[in-house]
Amino acid sequence: MTPPREAPAFRPLSASQIEAIPALKRVPADRRWAMRVVAAVLPFRVNPYVVEQLIDWDRVPDDPIFRLTFPQPEMLDPDDFRRMDALLRRGAPPEAVRQAARSIRHRLNPHPGGQLELNVPTLHDQRVAGMQHKYRETVLYFPASGQTCHAYCTYCFRWAQFVGDRELRFASTRPGTLFRYVAEHPEVTSVLITGGDPMVMKAEKLEEIAEGLLEIEHVQSIRIGTKALAYWPYRFTSAPDADRLLHLFERVRARGRHLALMSHYSHPRELEPRVAREALRRVQDAGAVVRCQAPLIRYVNDDADAWAELWNQQVRLGAVPYYLFVERDTGPRDYFAVPLARALRIYQSAIRRVGGLARTVRGPSMSATPGKILVSGTAELAGERVFVLEFLQARDPEWVGRPFFARFDPGARWIDELRPAFGEDGFFFEKALAPARREP
Repeated sequence: MTPPREAPAFRPLSASQIEAIPALKRVPADRRWAMRVVAAVLPFRVNPYVVEQLIDWDRVPDDPIFRLTFPQPEMLDPDDFRRMDALLRRGAPPEAVRQAARSIRHRLNPHPGGQLELNVPTLHDQRVAGMQHKYRETVLYFPASGQTCHAYCTYCFRWAQFVGDRELRFASTRPGTLFRYVAEHPEVTSVLITGGDPMVMKAEKLEEIAEGLLEIEHVQSIRIGTKALAYWPYRFTSAPDADRLLHLFERVRARGRHLALMSHYSHPRELEPRVAREALRRVQDAGAVVRCQAPLIRYVNDDADAWAELWNQQVRLGAVPYYLFVERDTGPRDYFAVPLARALRIYQSAIRRVGGLARTVRGPSMSATPGKILVSGTAELAGERVFVLEFLQARDPEWVGRPFFARFDPGARWIDELRPAFGEDGFFFEKALAPARREP
């Protein structure tokens, strides 16, 4: 490991501090006010590194990183925006603002994909807080101290974790429950520690979780979902416990387990700063594999050039391009979503511009209720134009790799907007899901 560099103190900026960001003075006052309105409903958090190193303020409001991190007026339905705007302008009581925001949030599908109804496991007939078990081999764990981020992505499908509403939040304060559950389920070979962002946690908290998992023989891999390599790379270079964190990574590898950082890089600019590359190298030197994933987001990365450059840079730096996701059906998806047909064209155009080492990336992929559905192409079959779909991962492992077909729809953005091809009444997996949806 190289000696750490001096870093600025981490100072997150919230909605109440928008006006205190000097660079924002260049943004018209009415747009700054609109940001405050949106931030009363959807979470906002940024930090000086993003503001000073990643955003090109000469391109604001069209800069992709600005769109990625700062609330935009169009993220709310016009009627909802007017309602919140009126409340804030007249100085409504805080509780009235909170109630209005809560009612809007509950209409934004805060837990897509059956997360509350279908993904929460039970241990000895009791639902387990802060865990999800959707796919046979993988358990997701949400440590309570990791349920925030160094900065929030405006598109984030986990936005409900950050709005202060307990009933919308996944969080666990008891890693012992995780250990007991995984120990009793030998089919679980991989645990994904997620959030929020677990990299906001102190190294000692992560040690407690990792060391407990290492005692379970059938756990083959530990994954950590994070945006920290892009939004606060100092976490791995010069944070007070950066070396302790990297030594933990080394111990996991020394115990013969695979350690992966599932890193969210949304735009090639996130890999440009020297400290970002140094952080990536230090993580890799500690034995972690960095697998890169992000959704395709309108106004941020909805062009093939950005993806081809991003994947080429990742390969050059020793990281593994992994997933190109479709924006999920939650939150401000009407603002950010790209139709599946266009997403497929962007993916196909980008993948043709990269070498074989970058073609590990899979997409466009929808993380939907039944599983991860790949839009693998379009075709003309039996006189009908169709989307060719397949499961990369599924609630029922027997579905994985099984092709199925949907009518081609140039405007469809999600699986529930697609209709089965060839006159079928429904997709093959729908009957199997129906009983599970009816369970309490």
